[in-house]
Amino acid sequence: MYLVLTVIGDDRPGLVESLARVVSAHQGNWLESSMSHLAGQFAGIVRIEVTGQRADALKHALSAIPDLAVTATESVTASPRQGRRLQLSLVGHDRIGIVREVSNVLARHAVNVEELETHTSSAPMSAETLFHARAALLAATDLDTRKLTADLERISNDLMVDISLDEKLSA
Repeated sequence: MYLVLTVIGDDRPGLVESLARVVSAHQGNWLESSMSHLAGQFAGIVRIEVTGQRADALKHALSAIPDLAVTATESVTASPRQGRRLQLSLVGHDRIGIVREVSNVLARHAVNVEELETHTSSAPMSAETLFHARAALLAATDLDTRKLTADLERISNDLMVDISLDEKLSA
């Protein structure tokens, strides 16, 4: 059986070790994860494999880790999703609505956001706040990237952002 764990707590040394220790003690196999530090919080998502008879005990033990909120959801592992893998990069003046506008265009073109990383920085000359986004996308093989790019460029003009959309090379 597979469990997807969502984890959040005040960031401190040893949180990942505490989580890994509990998973290992219940013969869980840590398969993949994504974790980060955000505003003093530790946040992550982890996929583990564990036998069905150990799952309940593992869930109970995870909920007992001090200062860490862990939610476990049962999951099935599907075969890898097929389609075109794309990479989107965006940089522009920070303002409310950038993520909403871009995600709206992606949804209209049936493009799935598989990973999204964002951050802000100070512009070199003006010290204005810049918004940066990088997304890994999955689209149908017949996606018309010219239409998608045109729609993103229209937003780019409205929001004063630079957007590049490149086919992601397979590893």
